Amino acid sequence: MTDSRRNRKVDGFIKKAKKWQEEFETLRNIVLDCELDEDIKWMHPCYMYENKNIVLIHGFKDYCALLFHKGALLKDPHGILIQQTENVQAARQIRFTNVQEIVEMESILKEYIKEAIEVEKAGLEVEFKKNTELNIPEELQTKFDELQP
Repeated sequence: MTDSRRNRKVDGFIKKAKKWQEEFETLRNIVLDCELDEDIKWMHPCYMYENKNIVLIHGFKDYCALLFHKGALLKDPHGILIQQTENVQAARQIRFTNVQEIVEMESILKEYIKEAIEVEKAGLEVEFKKNTELNIPEELQTKFDELQP
């Protein structure tokens, strides 16, 4: 039963949200149907499987999103996972601009959530790339070379 999984802190988060209230509530119900535990982390509703972060609900100016913590490991057969910036290595988002989009995608969202739970159960980890290769502008490199004794 989803009611027992509801966290009052998330009730408060949704009630205080100036935007996306209905979208947040719809996403919340979908995620709770997948039997995840609910809490607030990083000031947003976060859903966990055995205390491992699976998915987060968050809102931005132009969209709200489900953020999969290990989204880079999901198969993404529908091509809907978005990498926020090129520096984000593990997380991926599915973005929404209205409740209707969420309702129409409910079964797909549940597939992705269930896969994310399986990724966690399997203990899979994202291999992080090291940002050691920096592109140094030619002028700066010339200056560095001049400064070398």
